[in-house]
Amino acid sequence: MLPEAETERFRRAYCGLCHTLGRRYGTAARFILNYDFTFLAILLSEPVEEEDCKARCLVSPVRRRSFQRPNGALELAADESVILAYWQLRDGVADHDWLHGLKYRGVSKILEPAYREAASLRPGFDERTRRQLELLGRLEEERCPSIDRAADAFAALLGAAAGEVDDPVRRRVLEQLLYHLGRWVYLVDAADDLKKDAASGNYNPVALRFSLEGGVWTAESRRAFAATLDHSIHMMTTAFELWDFGVWTPVLESTLYTGLFQVGKAVLDGTFQAARRGKMTAAGRDRKKHKNEEETT
Repeated sequence: MLPEAETERFRRAYCGLCHTLGRRYGTAARFILNYDFTFLAILLSEPVEEEDCKARCLVSPVRRRSFQRPNGALELAADESVILAYWQLRDGVADHDWLHGLKYRGVSKILEPAYREAASLRPGFDERTRRQLELLGRLEEERCPSIDRAADAFAALLGAAAGEVDDPVRRRVLEQLLYHLGRWVYLVDAADDLKKDAASGNYNPVALRFSLEGGVWTAESRRAFAATLDHSIHMMTTAFELWDFGVWTPVLESTLYTGLFQVGKAVLDGTFQAARRGKMTAAGRDRKKHKNEEETT
């Protein structure tokens, strides 16, 4: 649990990215905002937080809320977030039949103008994202049993998000950190989808690698997979310790040294989805409470 001051700092970054998405790409682009993209923005940010701004928004229409002032890091994170979100939606279209792919197709059409603008600003990252997802698609078609090859395809994609950082040492640190974060994210997502993919017959490299029946872990496969996740976190923290992240250090330390382990354990225990639903419900109650407070202010 982060101290209140650090939680507020994260929220300012979250709101800052939201405002940047809206300013650069319109209201619709704000709906792609999530904690993962905020984490990317924090990694790309300078070690000293700039003076914040205050404004009203859709979430807080009555009370002005502070947010991180627009800067180069937020703009880069916003552009890359739009590109990532668009290609993830197109990947969803490819992975589903016509009926079940409708929602992905519809949202991708809404996001397409923003994507085209972002791709024109960051053509290198757009090309790398497209190429890596195509590679991942071929591995899925082949039903490749190697978790390393499949995870590398996504990890290289995320590592490329640091490609426009000017300082060569910082760029190398972020490339390594983001690469191993991408690897961890891909493997955790695959593990979280084990039973769903077993029921649908969808490709899952973790199930193939460990020959899991019905998406159920054996004790040996669970230990081996946990060690693989721990190795990725170890590589992330090794890179993290090579750079001074300044005011963002507590937020990043909490995520890398505690949060990722907690998520990995919950996925392996089969409790992650229930916990996430509980958090979403709690977040909804908090938003409702916040709105009621504003209306009575």
